[in-house]
Amino acid sequence: MCRWAAYRGDPLYLEELVSSPAHSLIEQSHCATRAKTATNGDGFGIAWYGDRPEPGRYRDILPAWSDCNLKSLARQIRSPLFLAHVRAATGGGTRRDNCHPFTHDTWSFMHNGQISGFERLRRPMEAMLDDDLFNARGGTTDSELMFLLALQFGLREAPIAAMAQMVGFVEDLAESVLGSILLRFTAAFSDGKTLYAIRYATDRKAPTLYASPASAGYCLVSEPLNDDVDAWAEIPDGSAVTVGKDGVEVVDFRPEKRGAAKPQRVAIPA
Repeated sequence: MCRWAAYRGDPLYLEELVSSPAHSLIEQSHCATRAKTATNGDGFGIAWYGDRPEPGRYRDILPAWSDCNLKSLARQIRSPLFLAHVRAATGGGTRRDNCHPFTHDTWSFMHNGQISGFERLRRPMEAMLDDDLFNARGGTTDSELMFLLALQFGLREAPIAAMAQMVGFVEDLAESVLGSILLRFTAAFSDGKTLYAIRYATDRKAPTLYASPASAGYCLVSEPLNDDVDAWAEIPDGSAVTVGKDGVEVVDFRPEKRGAAKPQRVAIPA
């Protein structure tokens, strides 16, 4: 499984999540503690928002711990909203266009998880895309395809609802084609203004997700960046998270349940 970190708030140097903390994302790339595999060395990527609406992006197939450019960029780039990811491949080759985050127009997306039996589902999933989104597909991962499907289902207009529809579509397809469903989906995505995340799995074993204040904002991470356990709130399985100008909201997440989610009481440290 992969590891990732995301931030929204007042501008912050990327190194505050990527390289400086005791258990930074680079540290997690070779020593993750809350994943099935400790090593996430199949590439990395960062996407950040600045003065333009589209995100900047840097990705490579090197392990994050061995790329000197990553530390240099993280020390110099300051952003109010960014996503960073280290990859442990579960499908798709180790190539740059399979590294997260994926971007399209103003949107960025990264994912930790997998669709069981994806190779048998790939073609009918691709068939749901219009020509523009199909032609935007650069890699071979289930993650990128789920991102494009969410765009197809209305991510720009209703982000959480589009993700619910996308997940519901994948589940229905898996049931029809495979006779069974196993989807694990912990993802972060943004339009450059608001940061969103989903933690969900059909078997209730979704990859971990935590939230914490950071500088004058909030960060979402696969696992805590330090040993201060009181600073980190675990986001429950079956949740959607919105980080906006008014703080953090956590609501129930269910496939295809548009408009039915109500906020849970999840205590995010102040």
